[in-house]
Amino acid sequence: MIAVIQRVREAEVCVGEKMQSNIGRGILVLLGVKRGDDEATARRLAERCMNLRIFEDEQGKFNHSLKDIGGEALIVSQFTLLADTSRGRRPSFSNAEEPKLAEVLYGSFIDAFTYSGITARSGSFGDRMSVALVNEGPVTIILEE
Repeated sequence: MIAVIQRVREAEVCVGEKMQSNIGRGILVLLGVKRGDDEATARRLAERCMNLRIFEDEQGKFNHSLKDIGGEALIVSQFTLLADTSRGRRPSFSNAEEPKLAEVLYGSFIDAFTYSGITARSGSFGDRMSVALVNEGPVTIILEE
């Protein structure tokens, strides 16, 4: 699994012209599920995202996590994070998990946030979406499991 995490002041995801979900201060997670990932992988990566200390304390140091600040998470599935661009001009997505299993693991990732008491909103798995955000910092971190 791969997660691109952006610290945001606000973020929203739309399907067509309809807003699907939005959050205030917190993180936007773009999540790619790769072949071979499982429930344990989803839980571990979710825990890492929730506990990643990317929010500043009073001295401006990255000492607070999403949990610490009571922030929200917007989690959007993005299989293109698994693109193999090592050959040719067209990316290969053979490293991405099959959609049915990827959707289950995407749900498990979101559930891990909810079970931890964090408000987690999501995009619409498999749909074309528009994502808007105000990246705070900017801060963008990539995590892999």
